[in-house]
Order: sequence, then C-alpha cells, then structure tokens
Amino acid sequence: MFRLRTPEMASYVDLHAHFLPGLDDGAKTADEGLRMVDGLVALGFTCLHATPHQRAGMFLPLRPAIDEAFATITGAAQPAHPALAVGLAAENFWDEVFHGRLVEHTVPSYPGGKAFLFEVNPQLLPPRFEQALFEMRVAGPLPVLAHPERYLAIQQDVARAEALTRSAALLVDLGALDGAHGRPAMKAARRLVEEGLAHAAASDVHTPEDQRTVAAGMTWIRKRLGPQAVQRLLEENPRRILEGELP
Repeated sequence: MFRLRTPEMASYVDLHAHFLPGLDDGAKTADEGLRMVDGLVALGFTCLHATPHQRAGMFLPLRPAIDEAFATITGAAQPAHPALAVGLAAENFWDEVFHGRLVEHTVPSYPGGKAFLFEVNPQLLPPRFEQALFEMRVAGPLPVLAHPERYLAIQQDVARAEALTRSAALLVDLGALDGAHGRPAMKAARRLVEEGLAHAAASDVHTPEDQRTVAAGMTWIRKRLGPQAVQRLLEENPRRILEGELP
C-alpha cells in the first residue's frame, strides 16, 4: 500500500468519498471499500465521510441499503483502525429530488446537519445559481460544492468561482490536482487552490487505485504552497465546514 509521509500528528478530514459498497459508481464490494478506507488512513486521514450519490434516474439508493452498507464498512474497519471516525452524508445532485428535499428540510447532510454536499451538471451551471446558493445559505445549512474544477463555466473563467464562495464552500478533488480528471480540470483545480478560492480538498475516491492520485494531489499542495496549506485544506477548514462555517 502506498503511504505518504505526513506529519506525525496529521488528522485529516475527508468530506467526499465513495467507499460504501454496491450503492453507486464507487466501491463494488465490501473488500474494495475497505481497501479504500485503508488507503485513506495510510495518507493521514482520521475522519472519513461516506457520500453516496443521490441522483434521480441514476443513483438513488434507499436509506436502508445505505445504512446496511455503512454498518458493514464501519464494522469491518473498526478492528484495524480503532481511532478512525466515519460519518455518513451524501453527494446530492441538483435535480428535482434535491429541490424537493430542500423544501421538506430532508436533504442528506453531514453529521450534525450543519452542511451538505452537492454537485451540478458539469456543462451548465443552474440559472441564478449564485442567488439560489445565497438563499440556501440564509435559510439553513452550508452548501458545499463538490469538485468545482469540473464545471465548464469555472474552467472557462475561474473568477466565476469567487462569487460562489460568498455562499458556498468549494471542495476541490485532490486527484484533479494531479490530472486525474483531465487537463482543463487540473488547471482549474490548481488555480482555485493557488488563488485561495478552494475552501477545502477531498479524496472523492471511487476505487482503491485512486489512493495514488489523492496522494499526488496532497504532495502538489505541500510542494506548491507548504505544509500549512495542507493542514488548512485537509483538516482545519473541513472541520469548520462540518460546523456550518464558511472558512
């Protein structure tokens, strides 16, 4: 297993990962999910959040299936990693299911209910997007935008992200910093981090092999911006986001 040299007291928090088996395009089996957990722990993560997709017509696993998968992974991981904290959330797609849940105040959120993770169509940001995020922020938990570097509008104009940061936390994929999602996403991710527009970074692991690109992204941050930036993006700010704060 690949291990990254991290500070002895590293206590990183992952806000986006797909290690629960059989729910979406992430882990297919419990063994795969456990290998993903092992890989993240080896990189210095001590708190992981499972974020299975919630998207109408594609991935919409029911709560009993999610709870069963979560219990399977946490129960199997605990003996090997007794100090590991694992939380359950979701990656909510901006669709009719999500908006219905917003009205009903039932959006799957991070533990404590102070923030929730969401994604949008990569090719086209929703109309009145900034205004919608502002209204969400005023009304309730903190919106956390997954992988902003993948959205065409931000790739074409990274400054567009600045307006989003007023109401939402931007969560860059670590693998994108190493080119795992293509050159346009890599360039956007690096600019978001370098210009201080990314509030935090996450693994977004879908397979055990993703550990290498996650590690490479962490290394890029450390070499480019220093260990303090790693600490800020992977520990300090994620913990603030879980408390509903916009770092």
